Amino acid sequence: MLADIALLLLAAVIAVPLFKRFGLGSVLGYLAAGIAIGPWGLGLISQVEEILHFSEFGVVLLLFVIGLELQPSRLWRLRTAVFGLGGAQVLLSTVVLASWAMIRHQTLPAAIVAGFGLTMSSTAFVLQMLGERKELTDRHGRAAFAILLFQDLAVIPFLALLPFLTAQGAAVHDGAPFWVGAAKAGAALAFVVFLGRYLLRPVLRILAATQVPEIFTAAALLTVTGTALGMSAVGLSASLGAFLAGMLLADSEYHYELQADIEPFKGLLLGLFFMAVGMSANIGFIAQEPLRVLEVVALLVTLKAVVLFFIGRVYGLPARSARLLGVALSQGGEFGFVLFALGRSAGLFDQRTDDMLVVAVTLSMIATPPLYALVSRFGGRESEDTRPFDEIDAPENDIIIAGFGPFGQIFGRMLRLKKIPYTVLERNWQHVDFVRQFGSTVFYSDAGRMEVLRAAKADKARFFVLAIADVEESLRIAEMVRRNFPHLRIFAVARDRAHAMQLMDLGVTDVIRRAYGSSLEMTAELLRALGESDERIARDVARFRRHDHDTLLKQQAIHRDEQQLIQTAKEASKELEQLFEADMEEQETAGS
Repeated sequence: MLADIALLLLAAVIAVPLFKRFGLGSVLGYLAAGIAIGPWGLGLISQVEEILHFSEFGVVLLLFVIGLELQPSRLWRLRTAVFGLGGAQVLLSTVVLASWAMIRHQTLPAAIVAGFGLTMSSTAFVLQMLGERKELTDRHGRAAFAILLFQDLAVIPFLALLPFLTAQGAAVHDGAPFWVGAAKAGAALAFVVFLGRYLLRPVLRILAATQVPEIFTAAALLTVTGTALGMSAVGLSASLGAFLAGMLLADSEYHYELQADIEPFKGLLLGLFFMAVGMSANIGFIAQEPLRVLEVVALLVTLKAVVLFFIGRVYGLPARSARLLGVALSQGGEFGFVLFALGRSAGLFDQRTDDMLVVAVTLSMIATPPLYALVSRFGGRESEDTRPFDEIDAPENDIIIAGFGPFGQIFGRMLRLKKIPYTVLERNWQHVDFVRQFGSTVFYSDAGRMEVLRAAKADKARFFVLAIADVEESLRIAEMVRRNFPHLRIFAVARDRAHAMQLMDLGVTDVIRRAYGSSLEMTAELLRALGESDERIARDVARFRRHDHDTLLKQQAIHRDEQQLIQTAKEASKELEQLFEADMEEQETAGS
């Protein structure tokens, strides 16, 4: 066994850096390493099933980490792209691919599992490929992230339902009626939620106080394995339990520490999982039926790319971005391997079908990087949206302004008049070109990247002005700056009240709403036109500001609870009316 471990590590150490050097990504490196040392390569390792079974724990850890990254508040902010774009892709792709499977004489349950499994793209593969090309923040990169996020979410309920989806469609699972299994599943889910919300956090707090890092790591791994085993015991997916545990801890103070502890284990086990998949891929099957395999791979990539292109265009992406999105997500993914294995064990597939699906997904992953490079290079004229960012050679200024639209420009003009130097980061090339006409120094770059912030000397700055209109982008950058540059005092511009409260949740205290001050100024002008005195207007505006600020602080503490938020707003409105009524009575009394 020790010799097998050494072989696995040696193959990974050789193949992964080699594939990354040629721009093919680490996932393909692991797959190639597995093929090379497996039964269809050099034949150095034969116990593939045991390795695959053990390495599936890497998928469980992956889902735990995905859960940690999916705070309910973040999911709500991304709801339009995630549930709109992602939901459409999963639904349409599954229908198209399942229909194709049925045409190929698969039963309906088998076709659904195959179609859904092929619909899933590789989260690790795509994010790494786009990250290496620095395209994650481009339009097609953001769309790809939203779709992958929904795919990760969609896997959870599908995995939960899979044990009940038998080849015969029976309403009995393991000799018990369906409702008994459903009741057990519901009880298990409720128990995991209770455990995560009321027990895990206090326990983690106690363990963190011991200041013994390895014990905290052990607790993190125990959390994953415990919830996974609990789900397995009632017939649900172990991955479902891990995902729920991660999501319940996403808002905890130990979010980043848990992620840091789990990440090395997840990375190694996922690598082992991909190697096991490579070893289990029936390469002999390609030699037996090369035309059939090529047909399946070509249809898979083409059908998914067409569906994704169509959805991207409907969503409003330019033609080139939609093409890149289609090719980037056209491959099958790691969840497909898991689903096909589960489908085979449930009797939905025979060995030949399983081999075909695994080989098709593997080859589609191998085909994605060169296809993407071709489309990126020859898939239409490159627009100015994709021109390369500026190289940043900024001096050590006390102030960094992220976002130089109309609001950010006001900051810049005032600072310039006061002869206070500052550094500007703006990712809209139209704003950059316009502002440069007036002699301002603006870097066309993305403030949401760590390397950009470091190049802008954020570690030496004192103040960070966040004037980005996009709510999700603003919150992401605020969180990044707070985490990596805690010494920076952030002055943030919020689009509205909800955005302001979300910024305050991240610890940003200097927040101004985009239209708040100008609205009050216009109101003051209107009151002046109605004949009220300047003194009375100033007093009323000041009272309104104080009361609104106090209300904002109260609502920020409970804004995730919609009912409490509505009740607080009603109470604040009534309280403000009473304040103004009391003031009017005082004025009338004084006048008489």
